[in-house]
Amino acid sequence: MGPLTPATAPDPAAPAGRVWLVTGSSAGLGRAIVRQLLAAGERVAATARSPEDLAELREVGGERLWSAALDLTDHGQIRGVVDRAVAELGRLDVVVSNAGYGLFGAAEEATDEQVRRQLETNLVGPIQLARAVLPHLRAQRGGRIVQVSSVGGQCTLPGMAVYHATKWGVEGFFESLAAEVGYFGIGVTIVEPGAVRTNFTGRSRELAPTLPAYGPSPAGRLRRAVQLGAVPYPGDVTKLAAAVIASVDRHPAPLRLALGSDAYQLIRAALAARLGALDSQRGLALSTDLTTEGVRAG
Repeated sequence: MGPLTPATAPDPAAPAGRVWLVTGSSAGLGRAIVRQLLAAGERVAATARSPEDLAELREVGGERLWSAALDLTDHGQIRGVVDRAVAELGRLDVVVSNAGYGLFGAAEEATDEQVRRQLETNLVGPIQLARAVLPHLRAQRGGRIVQVSSVGGQCTLPGMAVYHATKWGVEGFFESLAAEVGYFGIGVTIVEPGAVRTNFTGRSRELAPTLPAYGPSPAGRLRRAVQLGAVPYPGDVTKLAAAVIASVDRHPAPLRLALGSDAYQLIRAALAARLGALDSQRGLALSTDLTTEGVRAG
């Protein structure tokens, strides 16, 4: 089933509520968010690479669920889906950019195609989605963009270098975007979940080819843990979804939302280590400035 036809579109005379766009709705956090929104009576534009995976959600949401196929590596499709959603639903109030996947393997092990696809899906896709929705949100003079990043956008593990490149890129882009679009009443929140049992390390994961040299390395050990299902998952996807939804009612929009005890502990440790390293270099940093005489001469 594609987008709703005019005959089944929501009644314009119905009470106005928020309209949400959620990408990556077929499983995991995205699916949990859509289910909770529909249960609360909200209208949702849900997208997935395979819309047939949304059949159960249609049974829950009925005419309040609008659906479309969306592959984040297809930039033209992104703009087409966003424009159709606005045309048929009347507006978009909240955009939850959730689609993405994990690539496991050392940087040297990943193929060129795997690197390209990971960057296109996890980084370029969210950037293009934000660029597609911004004209509509600006015209409304408000809205909220919720970008799902990861604890891996603030700290790193060996064996996920390409994945981390996408999430650190997402963090930089959306932090800057928040400063750009706040002027228009648009809020931006970057969500940093810890480990939660979804398809991230299951059906949706991708493994790089193996190089024997990395077998006993930290990257190799992480790969084996993922393959054996030995990665701990302290997060509750239902609670994570509820926290994401609740964040939209906070004003001003929180710039970052760390979710999960592991996310809090790992991010705090990473930030403390970076601050300590920076402070230890204070003298060196200051020593590379121009002297007073040099500043005047410049």
